[in-house]
Amino acid sequence: MSGKESETAILFVGISLLLGIASRQLLKGTRVPYTVALLIIGIALGSIEYGTHHHLGKIGDGIRLWANIDPDLLLAVFLPGLLFESSFSMEVHQIKKCMAQMLLLAGPGVILSTFLLGAALKLIFPYNWSWTTSLLLGALLGATDPVAVVAHLKELGASKKLSTIIEGESVMNDGIAIVIFQLFFRMATGSGMKWAALVKFLAQVSLGAVGIGIAFGLASVLWLKFVFNDTVIEITLTLAMSYIAYFTAQEWLDVSGVLTVMTLGMFYAAVARTAFTGDGQQSLHHFWEMVAYIANTLIFILSGVVIAESVLGNTTTFKKYSWGYLILLYVFVQISRIAMVAVLYPCLRYFGYGLDWREATVLVWSGLRGAVSLSLSLSVKRSSDSSSYISPETGILFVFFTGGIVFLTLVLNGSTTQFILQFLDLDKLSAAKRRILNYTKYEMMNKALEVFGDFGDDEELGPADWPTVKKYIASLSDVEGEKTHPHTQSDSDDKLDVMNLEDIRIRFLNGVQAAYWKMLEEGRITQNIANVVMQSVDEALDLVYQAPLSDWKCVKANVHFPNYYKFLQIRLFPQKLVTYFIVERLESACYICSAFLRAHRISRRQLHGFIGDSEVASTVFGESETEGEEAKQFLEDVRVAFPQVLHVLKTRQVTYSVIKHLSDYVQNLEKVGLLEKKEIIHLHDAVQIDLKKLLRNPPLVKNPKSHDLVSVNPLLGALPPTTRDALLGSTKLTMKIRGSTLYKEGSMPNGIWVILNGVVVVKI
Repeated sequence: MSGKESETAILFVGISLLLGIASRQLLKGTRVPYTVALLIIGIALGSIEYGTHHHLGKIGDGIRLWANIDPDLLLAVFLPGLLFESSFSMEVHQIKKCMAQMLLLAGPGVILSTFLLGAALKLIFPYNWSWTTSLLLGALLGATDPVAVVAHLKELGASKKLSTIIEGESVMNDGIAIVIFQLFFRMATGSGMKWAALVKFLAQVSLGAVGIGIAFGLASVLWLKFVFNDTVIEITLTLAMSYIAYFTAQEWLDVSGVLTVMTLGMFYAAVARTAFTGDGQQSLHHFWEMVAYIANTLIFILSGVVIAESVLGNTTTFKKYSWGYLILLYVFVQISRIAMVAVLYPCLRYFGYGLDWREATVLVWSGLRGAVSLSLSLSVKRSSDSSSYISPETGILFVFFTGGIVFLTLVLNGSTTQFILQFLDLDKLSAAKRRILNYTKYEMMNKALEVFGDFGDDEELGPADWPTVKKYIASLSDVEGEKTHPHTQSDSDDKLDVMNLEDIRIRFLNGVQAAYWKMLEEGRITQNIANVVMQSVDEALDLVYQAPLSDWKCVKANVHFPNYYKFLQIRLFPQKLVTYFIVERLESACYICSAFLRAHRISRRQLHGFIGDSEVASTVFGESETEGEEAKQFLEDVRVAFPQVLHVLKTRQVTYSVIKHLSDYVQNLEKVGLLEKKEIIHLHDAVQIDLKKLLRNPPLVKNPKSHDLVSVNPLLGALPPTTRDALLGSTKLTMKIRGSTLYKEGSMPNGIWVILNGVVVVKI
């Protein structure tokens, strides 16, 4: 590519992004996905450049360069960003619960859709394609891309499980559909396969991709442990890993790069979500949202250009097929979607959170096609130019049909999803949520009046009047009458108390999880502890409709000593090794207990400040107090038996907090302009060195020496020095875990036990 060609290619990117910005801004708040506008814009640009004598100059040169891009390069540029963003942004707990449903839709569902569409193309459409070619197009149309539908579901407050199933299906079937596509593509281009080779290919492409994704995920997570408060490095590492993983899998190891990136993203979401804290995590999500937006913008405009070029650039082929067959194919796409969901519906109702008929209807209507299908069709078209098995005419038809299906599903399905949700009453808030919403508006009005009182009059500009100010606050215009507490029981709704109780439990647990995130940022808990306690909240959220708060039950197993620690008491194991494992377990358990109690205390205080006093809130607060009793007892036992552990943990927390405050103080001095850049860099580096030292070499629990313990003991310390020294020479310091038996009545004595630290229970 020459210098001028490079300039025109970059010019096309810049103009495409401007058009994407304008489309997103103009269509925001409407039912029409902005990707529809991008596809239409691309078709319009391609039509002007290829179908008229009014060429677009340098813009047209850029269009032609991008239209002739290598499809493999197109996939390599756009797919990693799109797939990583989708899989990384999903909630792990929801994925676990809905995994069976997503696998059913992305596995058997895609295969069933592929064969149904392939059979329709072979038996009904007049193109005399072979079975492999027909199934190739069926597989190509199997990858759904319900970006617009998921966005609507989130905006309208539909259930999170439905959004997760639809989005998870999209992420997973991208990889599975591409594997099936690659299989039929090889068969359609003359690479025959026997059953043994077929099984080997599928296993290698799928299982190998999962293994490579996990390997890259482990490597990057280990790398992140050595990164300290550097958002730029964290974001760049995720970007580099996603593209290198895709290239390694696709080009070097001949496995599915799409499945590899999908696995990598889900691994990050499951294991490394606590590795990014504070502003770093928010910046990471914003960065990947931007990458996905740019990729979608370019690929949809480019696809529109290619569709126009394919239709207008070959008038002979264009006259041979009818637009009616495109409409017919759209009908078959919807029929295959209905058949697939209907066949799998019994299983979809049984697994995970279940699925009712209304949600199944939305699932059927959410089968949009998008960027992946378009990219694959461009790949077929490019290959058909030099293939003796797939004709150029077939390649053009693939692009035309795929682009048409993408356009129709986006326009018809995507823009009418909101109507479907409203018709099925899936967008309505529950009575408890509506009452909370109205209550919150009154609180917002009080806050607005409070702010007006602070800023309504000043020395420089004088007073302002509240009626004029209120006219500009349309969000509070419907706040009238007296404020009603959301937990006030009405005679007409006997179920309101139950709904309120479930709603408050959810809000309480959300507050607990937010407190855990704050503690992770402040250094009060480690990443491993954060993963444990946050998972406990996720699991407890699933049970709020059936039982009281139960997040302590989910972490209880991590607080008590496992049975295998009893084997460490065998004399074969060195005492230092026994002490290390016991102390390490105690540290982890104390972290969990203290974090649990603190998070519950914070959530109770915040919820009480928001909702005030009510019987429902008091019930949830009582459940919270009951949940924390065992955690309090465990910490008290450790304080009596092994106070060094609590002392060291508190020292770590305080040290981290002090260093964090010093870093914030230095950043604030920079913001207000009191320090110059060189001074800021010097102080920032010094603070970061202290932080690295703390994280790599934290304070450790030191076992007291025998001499020190004996000296402070009232009985042994009173002995004469010679007697005490002789006693110390034959003393062996050992540590016993809770519940160990020191001596049984009737057994032969083998020494004297002196309990210097801990609690002894005598059983009679």
